[in-house]
Amino acid sequence: MQILPVLVLMVLFFVMMFGIGFILNMLMKTTWFPSYLFVIVLIPVVIFSMWDQASMSLGAHLGTYRLVDYLTGIAGLVGAVMSGWTIKKLRLGGYRMF
Repeated sequence: MQILPVLVLMVLFFVMMFGIGFILNMLMKTTWFPSYLFVIVLIPVVIFSMWDQASMSLGAHLGTYRLVDYLTGIAGLVGAVMSGWTIKKLRLGGYRMF
């Protein structure tokens, strides 16, 4: 596993989830909706869409993911949480647009 592609992938997922979360926060006027959406919808969809339930258990399936998969997922979650935190700070700073 080379470190440079992993870092690029982590930054890409962080920026992508931060941007999507920021736009959703601006449009829907909710602070933590993108974080909840990531945890409740995206993670189960990714896990269950690739899981062959007839041949392996959930624990064995989660063991097939590599460190790169977990790191990119964590980077995406951090991006979603940071977008909520940024919107919250902007609202506390008096910006009504957010």
